[in-house]
Formats: sequence, C-alpha cells, structure tokens
Amino acid sequence: MIRYKRRNLESRDDRIVDAVVMVITVIALVIVLYPLIFVLSASISEPMEVVAGNVRLWPVGFTLEGYRRILEYSLIWKGYLNTILYTLGSVVVSLVATIPAAYALSRKNLRGRGLFTAIFAFTMFFNAGLVPTYLAVQSYGMLNTFWPLLLEGAVTMNNLIVVRTYFHTSIPYDLSEAAFIDGCSDFKLFFQIMLPLAKPVVTVIALYAAVAQWNSYFNPLIYLTDSAKYPLQVHLRNILLMGETQEIMGSDPEELADMVRLRQLRESMKYGLIVISALPMLCVYPFLQRFFMKGILLGSIKG
Repeated sequence: MIRYKRRNLESRDDRIVDAVVMVITVIALVIVLYPLIFVLSASISEPMEVVAGNVRLWPVGFTLEGYRRILEYSLIWKGYLNTILYTLGSVVVSLVATIPAAYALSRKNLRGRGLFTAIFAFTMFFNAGLVPTYLAVQSYGMLNTFWPLLLEGAVTMNNLIVVRTYFHTSIPYDLSEAAFIDGCSDFKLFFQIMLPLAKPVVTVIALYAAVAQWNSYFNPLIYLTDSAKYPLQVHLRNILLMGETQEIMGSDPEELADMVRLRQLRESMKYGLIVISALPMLCVYPFLQRFFMKGILLGSIKG
C-alpha cells in the first residue's frame, strides 16, 4: 500500500515537472518565433500599415513592392555574391588554421604544449586594438581587399578549446599508437584517421565561422572602401541608416511620387532586406544541426 502511494506521488511529481518544462519551452518558443514572424509579416505588409504600427504579428495588407525595389538594386546582388565568397573563404581559412593547431595541442607528446596554449589564451584577454590593427593591415597593403576579412579572427581560443577537447577526449589515444605500430605517419594519421572521426566538430567550427562572417559588417566597413566589394550586411546597414535610399529609389521625381510614400516604402524595404540576408543561414542550419549538437557537446562538456 505504501509502495503504491509512493508510485502515485512520483507520477504526480513527474507530471508537474513535465508541465513546467512544457510551459518554459512554449515561452522560449514564442520569444524566438515572434521576431521572425513579425519581420516576415512587416516585409510583405502595406508600408503605410507598418509605419503606423498596425502590424503586430500577421501581415496587414499584402504587397511585394519592397522586395521588388530591393531586387532592382544591383549592389544587393553584388553584395550577396561578395558575402557568399567571403563566407566560404572564411570557413576554409578557419578550418585550415584551427583544426591542425587544436590537434597538435591535444597530443601528449607535443613539447611546449602548455606554452603554446598560454599564448593562444593570451589573445582572449588582450589585443592590439583597432588603430594598431588598421595600421598593420595598411602596412601590409591589404586595405580594400578581402584578406583582412578572412585572416582576422581565423583562429579563436573558444573554437580551439572545443576542437582540442574533442580530439583529446573523444578519440582514444590508443588509436594513434596502433596506427604508428602499423607504420602510419603523422600526416597520414591526421588526414586519413583523425579528420574523418572529427566530422562533428569540424562542422561546428565551419558553422561558427560561416555565421560570424555572414553577419559581419564592422570589419568590411573599416577595411573596404569600394562599395562594389561590400558584403550584404554593409548594404543592409546603409539602408537602415537611410544612407542609400535615394540611390535605391532613383532620383526621378516621377518615381519618388512623394516623400511620404518614400518613407513608408523604406520601412518595408528594411524588413525585406533582413529576411533576404538571414534566409541562407536559416536554410542551412537544419541540415547541420545534428552535427552541431554532437560536436559542441563532445567538444565542451566532456573533459
């Protein structure tokens, strides 16, 4: 009888915990989804309704004029292409720089491993600053090129720790010893054994680098002077600051209609460009989610 009541009590407690977890999950889901739905709704709503603040969640009216104006802007397509190229280049550079360094730091027989780790960790707390970095980039002749965008931040200590921990805890050291006994060299061990086993954490670092570069606008704004080389996020910033609206809309008075309509349409274009810029990452992430979760858990919690 006592055992039966205890089972009922535990079952009731479990239901309470499940209910609390469900409520928290629903609240988090609403917090995450509301901005996405609002931005999408505002981008296809009548601009006058957006400016008046009548768009709360669902679209009010329906028009694609903001998207049409955005797609007519030639620099948007150029910025899209630049962003894709910069993102792919940043992913390659980050993987080439981070994965071998983390693998080397995970090896027990590396001399000076603690010193190298301390040097990497030093960069987490101290850096040269914007002005010295800009002067260094200028002295190397890399201004108005894509190299500062790819090289700055190619290796971060956070990514290095995640990958090093993954190699150290998730791949048995005995595997390396068995490979060496069979006559495997260090390069062959790394490229043919370690890298295939590290696919989850490689995907994590690639996703980190891609998202960081895709959302970056400050470094391109500092190091690039040619608008034809701007990534998409810089064009988005300029439109949000109303710096290039006149160029987008054209200077013909017949196209402008009146200043009220211009301001209304500008609001719709802002939200439309946010949707366009975020869409690729939203489409890619679901396909990489299982690798992302596995890699980040094994590379950070374990050990």
